[in-house]
Amino acid sequence: MQLHLSPSMRSITISSATNGNGFVDLMKIKIAARHISYRTLFHSILVLAFLLPFVFILTALVTLEGVNKCSSLDCLGRRLGPKLLGRDDSGRLVRDFHKILNQVNTEETPPGLNLPESFSQLVSDMKSNQYDAKTFAFMLKAMMEKLEREIREAKFAELMNKHFAASSIPKGIHCLSLRLTDEYSSNAHARKQLPPPELLPQLSDNSYYHFVLSTDNILAATVVVSSTVQSSPKPERIVFHVITDKKTYAGMHSWFALNPVSPAIVEVKGVHQFDWLTRENVPVLEAIESHNGIRSYYHGNHLAGTNLSETTPRTFASKLQARSPTYISLLNHLRIYLPELFPNLDKVVFLDDDVVVQRDLSPLWEIDLEGKVNGAVETCRGDDRWVMSKRFQNYFNFSHPLIAQNLNADECAWAYGMNIFDLRTWRKTNIRDTYHSWLKENLKSNLTLWKLGTLPPALIAFRGHVHPINPSWHMLGLGYQNKTNIESVKNAAVIHYNGQSKPWLPIGFEHLRPFWTKHVNYSNDFIRNCHILES
Repeated sequence: MQLHLSPSMRSITISSATNGNGFVDLMKIKIAARHISYRTLFHSILVLAFLLPFVFILTALVTLEGVNKCSSLDCLGRRLGPKLLGRDDSGRLVRDFHKILNQVNTEETPPGLNLPESFSQLVSDMKSNQYDAKTFAFMLKAMMEKLEREIREAKFAELMNKHFAASSIPKGIHCLSLRLTDEYSSNAHARKQLPPPELLPQLSDNSYYHFVLSTDNILAATVVVSSTVQSSPKPERIVFHVITDKKTYAGMHSWFALNPVSPAIVEVKGVHQFDWLTRENVPVLEAIESHNGIRSYYHGNHLAGTNLSETTPRTFASKLQARSPTYISLLNHLRIYLPELFPNLDKVVFLDDDVVVQRDLSPLWEIDLEGKVNGAVETCRGDDRWVMSKRFQNYFNFSHPLIAQNLNADECAWAYGMNIFDLRTWRKTNIRDTYHSWLKENLKSNLTLWKLGTLPPALIAFRGHVHPINPSWHMLGLGYQNKTNIESVKNAAVIHYNGQSKPWLPIGFEHLRPFWTKHVNYSNDFIRNCHILES
């Protein structure tokens, strides 16, 4: 841009360069042919200085005129007009829309809205029906409410299906039990005495490391036993006492008779082979297994009496887990009778059937329990706030006066699954009687004191008898915490797949399953012929 004064001082021209070689005159001021005073000239220059910024803007618009396809004044008015006047239409539109959304949020959705099936259909309906902003907001709200209902229903359906999958027996495991039972009846080697007669004294020798496992799952038992033996530097000092029910006894005996874990010793016994386990000694458990109300609760309609609109999926999942049929099985309650079942033993480690042992457990026998009965990992503190945040309030109904009067909601809970029990000290306590009395109270209250299985009565019965051990001995949650830290899993002495997603089930977590499957003997004919975990 140039400012040109004519030699005669009779005109002033303002011009701008173009894309060509010449200049375009933007403004030309002619001055009368008379003498101009310096004062007048000074005022003229001041006016020009005021006008120059606007001229510069106009020049820029002219330069861009070819790109924007609009006249200079048109572009200037359209683009700079609202800002020069202090208006911002986009901001006003956003504020108006927020106001409409807030209004719609506080009002009920009108009934009978014809909701589109997709966003593209919503846009098409807006064009054809000329929706105003409020109608559009109501349509959007109704679509989101419908989607939330469908997602919620799908989540509850998923939880129900997962519960049924967790409660079922996989085809391969059922096949394994049937084939091994048949082998017991037809093969003398499958019926040979366990352990051999010359090793019977070791069953009550307290210089050995005695493990107790109570299960009716043959495949799970093989993993627990083999992982324990493989992790021990002194497997010849290990004695396993495997307890099972009458229907599984033949198959369980066949497996360990045909697949010994020498030099470790394995004893297999059925509950029917313990003289102490009579109806007179376990009347409460007999009542649990035969009580119609209890059986209906664990085997009946799990949706009855549940208001899904007021229940969160996590709460519903917890209630379903509490209704697992395994919780009314005698095998699940047997640990409370360990002092009577093994009267000659001083210390035992009790293992659940959904654990894997990854480290030598013999140091557990060296832990000083300080006069306590039960060495267990506490579950009220730890890095995983979902798994390790369990207190009494998570297991008991503190709205019931009997619970509120006798228990502390903030008391720390502990875990079953891997426990070191001092049986000598236990025999001096009334733990079993306390356990029985609270089971009776829960039956009288129609299961209103607690819902979840065998741990709640044990939490009460063992109060004052628990010695906390290092959490690295026992890592929990692999059956329901999908985000379990893999490094922590690798470093744990015992990993526990407590929860519904057992590693032998199709619903088990794929990234956690290998820690379990590496102990399955896939070369075994029975496992191979039953297609165990075959993909």
